[in-house]
Amino acid sequence: MANPQTIFDLLKAGDPAATALAAPGRPDLSYRELAAHITTTVEVLNSRGIGRGDRIGIVLPNGPEMASAFLTLACGCTTAPLNPAYRTEEFEFYLSDINAKGLVIEQGGDTAAREAANQRGIPVLEIAAKPSDPAGVFEIVSTPERAKPAGSGGFTQPEDVTLVLHTSGTTSRPKIVPLTNLNVTTSAYNIRRTLALTSSDRCLNIMPLFHIHGLIAAILGSLSAGGSTYCTPGFNALKFFAWLEDATPSWYTAVPTMHQAILARAGRSRDVIKNNPIRFIRSSSSSLPPQVMAELEEVFHAPVIEAYAMTESAHQITSNPLPPKPRKPGSVGVAAGPEVRIMDNRGDLLGPDQVGEIVIRGPNVTLGYENNPQANAENFTNGWFRTGDQGVMDADGYLRITGRLKEIINRGGEKVSPREIDDVLMDHPAVQQVVTFAMPHAKLGEEIAAVVVLREGQTATEKDIREFAGARLADFKVPRKILFLDEIPKGPTGKLQRIGLADKLGLV
Repeated sequence: MANPQTIFDLLKAGDPAATALAAPGRPDLSYRELAAHITTTVEVLNSRGIGRGDRIGIVLPNGPEMASAFLTLACGCTTAPLNPAYRTEEFEFYLSDINAKGLVIEQGGDTAAREAANQRGIPVLEIAAKPSDPAGVFEIVSTPERAKPAGSGGFTQPEDVTLVLHTSGTTSRPKIVPLTNLNVTTSAYNIRRTLALTSSDRCLNIMPLFHIHGLIAAILGSLSAGGSTYCTPGFNALKFFAWLEDATPSWYTAVPTMHQAILARAGRSRDVIKNNPIRFIRSSSSSLPPQVMAELEEVFHAPVIEAYAMTESAHQITSNPLPPKPRKPGSVGVAAGPEVRIMDNRGDLLGPDQVGEIVIRGPNVTLGYENNPQANAENFTNGWFRTGDQGVMDADGYLRITGRLKEIINRGGEKVSPREIDDVLMDHPAVQQVVTFAMPHAKLGEEIAAVVVLREGQTATEKDIREFAGARLADFKVPRKILFLDEIPKGPTGKLQRIGLADKLGLV
């Protein structure tokens, strides 16, 4: 049987009576109820002038309504989840950039998003949910003015763009990534196969749902197997173990900084971990230090599966396999959906153990950035999408990322991978977290700096860290500046961001 090519068809994998979405303090939502909610919502959208091809911004807090808003709206139009923490000017930019035909917010909430929509003349659709309703059920309670019949109603088709997201834009204007139903359902099925998900699996979602990681891995990946997702209000290390006890999940997925925060509190929750065993832990969206992987496995007595992913591939690209197949710490695994190769600057594909740019192609990969021919010319070569990541693939097909090309530090002509330095410093017994980055230098162009977070109760000086690094790295790779902070500045999805960190920390 062919894999479903739309989100609505993908949801047919679930037993109608089985739970699809769950949440703290809410009744469960069954697949039957979710299907009915989708049908009703699409009809309401169509009656209010919104249909296939129309773009709707979604600004909702993390939780079951955000999850179901994505699922239901994506079945009738094009969704654009946005970070609720944006300011009015940012909402104005993103809503204008995607040519939004509407904005979904909570009833009476989100003044910044509402203000941006009003300034742009974009209709606002307010939703309301009752605590007594199943998780994710909501009602559209406001009606945009001058509603017209949707130009193309009904359910979205495989080729329809169902999700638009922006790249992070750390070095340039954010680019629009359009993803079709086929892109996202293919990626969901890739995740299902990689993790051997079944209807008995439940994911504890702590990832933000304005980001590809949570939307595709935690939500669609689970539902593609007929399983369920427990939708939290967002990551909170203080509440994680209470949610683990309430949800009894078989897995969770997170970024490395979240895993590290969870480990910092795990010692106080040994009984919860013991009484609620999980099948595996997944890590993605940025590099997982091998030391953190080892500690997670020791604490949770479960394998850690690291994956490599990005927005342009509708999330998953490679993944370490489940046991008994080998997992290689420091590697992001083997191709797990799309084709993956290494390419040189001339566009030639390289063999095993040769360093170059990671390139991908496949039905989960976007067909191209929207309204950006220059970016498409730069990022697509001979049908391959250039990820911008540097890596090397061994003879067994395991990929190791050696750095983000734009993050490679050029110290007077010496090219240094910040990840290599991270891995060394993480071995220091007092170090809990580290991020290495470039800072400007008058003569060398760039110099190496690092931010370090120490383990609770541990002490270390800049001299200690530099001597530790100097015994393990060539002299030119040893950080010349080390800052000690209680917390490393992170992006909105919890990822550490090297680019722009020197400016953020006043080192420019």
